[in-house]
Amino acid sequence: MINELLGKIGLNGKEIQVYLTILQQGKIAPTALSKVVGLNRTTVYSVAKELVAKGLVTEDLGSPTISLIAKPLKELETMVMREEREVHAKKELATRAIQELQSIVKTQQFALPKIVFVPEAEIEAHLYKQTSLWDKSILKYDGIWWGFQDETLVSNYEKWIDWYWETGSNPQTKLKLLSNEAAEKIKKKKFERRQIRFWGPSQEFSATTWILGDYVVMIVTNQKPHYLAEIHDAVLAHNMRQVFKGIWNTMEK
Repeated sequence: MINELLGKIGLNGKEIQVYLTILQQGKIAPTALSKVVGLNRTTVYSVAKELVAKGLVTEDLGSPTISLIAKPLKELETMVMREEREVHAKKELATRAIQELQSIVKTQQFALPKIVFVPEAEIEAHLYKQTSLWDKSILKYDGIWWGFQDETLVSNYEKWIDWYWETGSNPQTKLKLLSNEAAEKIKKKKFERRQIRFWGPSQEFSATTWILGDYVVMIVTNQKPHYLAEIHDAVLAHNMRQVFKGIWNTMEK
């Protein structure tokens, strides 16, 4: 029981063994300690130094032969309190480091993209989980969900689509998607903020591509198994957004 308790407050196995032996002996030379605990002298010296550093053991240097003496038991509490202060100090340093690193991140023009692959069994959960994050990113720019949508996406994830436009989305977001089939055939329900237009050249497209602020999301739903790939990259998303915006504006004219 005592070994478990000492382990939980930060002592390793050898430190516990040496510490308990010193407590039992009251005062003991390192050579004798080595024989009692069954460890070589080099290891005993090393462990004893750690216990001295932690404030649990002291060295008696007043005798011709150095001896190890256990300090009062209350030093266990002192050791823990000292470690708590050290942790608190590290937390403050970490906060300062984060503040300084943020300025570096803001000036970094080309960061490595973050790529996530989602298998079919996890796509629906991923859509619900990412909605607020995508909306927040969309609103950093023009508030518009751009891209191309394959009609098979609706037949497979219509429940999520309805949820998004009825209750799940930010009311400031709008959608302008191209598709390879007339909008009437894709979705019977109409939502004011949702526009889908048929684009003739897209007949050969076979997957959905969304531009969501700094995110590019691609979903394959016209074959099994479905899969989703999400790329978080502001540069790539910006260029893709310009492409789809340009096509959309040409169609308006």
